[in-house]
Amino acid sequence: MRKVLNFVFLLLLFTSCQEPQPRRPIEVRSGSFLKTSAERNKRLLEQETTWMQELAQKDSLRTYQSSASGFMYAYEKRVPEAGALAAAGDLVTLTYDIRTWNEDTLYRREEIGILRYLVDKEELFPGMRYSVKLLKEGESATFLYPSSLGYGYHGNDDRIGPNTPLKCTLEIFKIEPETEN
Repeated sequence: MRKVLNFVFLLLLFTSCQEPQPRRPIEVRSGSFLKTSAERNKRLLEQETTWMQELAQKDSLRTYQSSASGFMYAYEKRVPEAGALAAAGDLVTLTYDIRTWNEDTLYRREEIGILRYLVDKEELFPGMRYSVKLLKEGESATFLYPSSLGYGYHGNDDRIGPNTPLKCTLEIFKIEPETEN
């Protein structure tokens, strides 16, 4: 009997000393949703870029320039003398409006009001953050943004819907360098 107990004990000892086996996931994700979404966003950006270029060519009142960030802009009022551009940390006093590319007004300048914006330290939608750094004090310009530089695939939960390309006119009143703040 003792031999049998010793054998059972040794058998249990050897079988219980195995490495733990990881559990297999219940659901296996292939990542196809992310790939599909990325492809859809690339197509949307290409389409919006083409529309933006066509819109800029049709506008006979303005001469649009392309920015390195992927939007286009045309000066409404330009200051010929040399002046400083806004940099990170500067306090900029500005106002702007938001329209669709079809000129439907989403937010009027009066609704937004005059803002005091601390460059790169406060939230504005991506395109506007880049635009503030392109204008000098006293200048204004009209900007055409693809939806990715506007409020993106989500919109703003109010008047700006998902994937809405935007047209904005921005005016810079004053730029106070960071050392003065």
